[in-house]
Amino acid sequence: MKVSIVSLGCSKNLVDSERMLYLLRAGGYTLTADPADADIAVVNTCGFIQPAKEEAIDEILQLAQLKESGQLRWLVVTGCLAERYKEQVAEQFPEADAVIGIGDQKNICAVLDRLTGGERVTQFAPKCDMPLTGGRVLATLPFFANLKIAEGCSNGCSYCAIPAIRGKFRSVPFDEVLAEAKSLADAGVTELAVIAQDTARYGEDLCGRQMLPELLTALCGIEKLRWIRVLYCYPERISDELIAVMAREKKIVKYLDIPIQHCNADVLKAMRRKCDADSMRALFAKLRTEIPGITLRTTLLTGFPGETEEAFTELCEFVQEIGFDRLGCFAYSEEEGTPAAKMPDQIDPELRQHRAAVIMEQQAQIAFRLNEQRVGTVCEAVIEGYDAVQGFWYGRTAAEAPDIDGMLRIAGTPEDGYACGQYLNVRITDTDDYDLIGEVIGL
Repeated sequence: MKVSIVSLGCSKNLVDSERMLYLLRAGGYTLTADPADADIAVVNTCGFIQPAKEEAIDEILQLAQLKESGQLRWLVVTGCLAERYKEQVAEQFPEADAVIGIGDQKNICAVLDRLTGGERVTQFAPKCDMPLTGGRVLATLPFFANLKIAEGCSNGCSYCAIPAIRGKFRSVPFDEVLAEAKSLADAGVTELAVIAQDTARYGEDLCGRQMLPELLTALCGIEKLRWIRVLYCYPERISDELIAVMAREKKIVKYLDIPIQHCNADVLKAMRRKCDADSMRALFAKLRTEIPGITLRTTLLTGFPGETEEAFTELCEFVQEIGFDRLGCFAYSEEEGTPAAKMPDQIDPELRQHRAAVIMEQQAQIAFRLNEQRVGTVCEAVIEGYDAVQGFWYGRTAAEAPDIDGMLRIAGTPEDGYACGQYLNVRITDTDDYDLIGEVIGL
């Protein structure tokens, strides 16, 4: 039978989908990217915030229509939405033949065997039953892969439902991370994104100390890897040792994703975040001094309960002051079961959205200015493909994370013969909002 997996949400969820794909292929199922071409569709949902839940529900309903029309025979729902709402999902989506929690994803073949035998499956194994490692069928471009080094989160931020959905922070054993990275490299992967919910915390639960610097050093010893990118590091856990490793190791991309959420002291305290504006200023200054040319990315929340106009103005001024290279801003979403959802002084949803839009407009001007400063520079870039409609090659420099940041467009024709995953030297010649335009000057 043919099976298609629709993976929603973050890159960590995508890794889970890739592991289910591996199990399905090993179990004798034929994989297809198109649910309309499948007998069975599995949707691996996100359920982190309201927009993600809405996207997941829309996807389930679209797949249900395929099932009703006869193009699809069975539908399976798993992932964060299923884990968070369990029986609710099973009750509200009778079109779903199976609803399973994240701890049951390792049993995906057995689940499919049962539903194709006429049984409706609803089961939720403990969260900790989700394996931390396993074979994968990559759903990314063949030269790139995410390396998930931990599962869950133990930070307890007041707005976040992740600990309730995914469980406590669990690091993947050191040797198993290295083994997976080597396997990916042997399969042709040259770029890795090291990810977790709180990446810099890696190892604390294993041996009582942060092991990310040690892990990155070991990853750099894998000969076939070329770019190693670090995402999702909380500011208070970025140590001098981590900064030194990033500065020293040539394979580590000079790019760091540091979600700060806010800068106002009262808002940060209510969020249960363990940093403050002055410590973050010092951190960003140190990173730029110790790692010249580093690309800094962050994530912000606007409209958190009690965020006054003065606090929001402070955030706007902080964004201008720091001048982040990359920034994503989201309107706060009150999530049931979180402490923040019960806080007084909830902000009107329209005002939350307006404040997020103001930040993003402000950041657009910063980003465009920084891109213009890159015109004339020469950098290494990786090719991702060719756009036959518009007539250009496209890819990224080390300063752009895949599926997050802008692209690099290179004028040319298919006869240029570049290959997906090929690294080239490119001169930046122009910009187009968030995207760069360049020309190849050498291999």
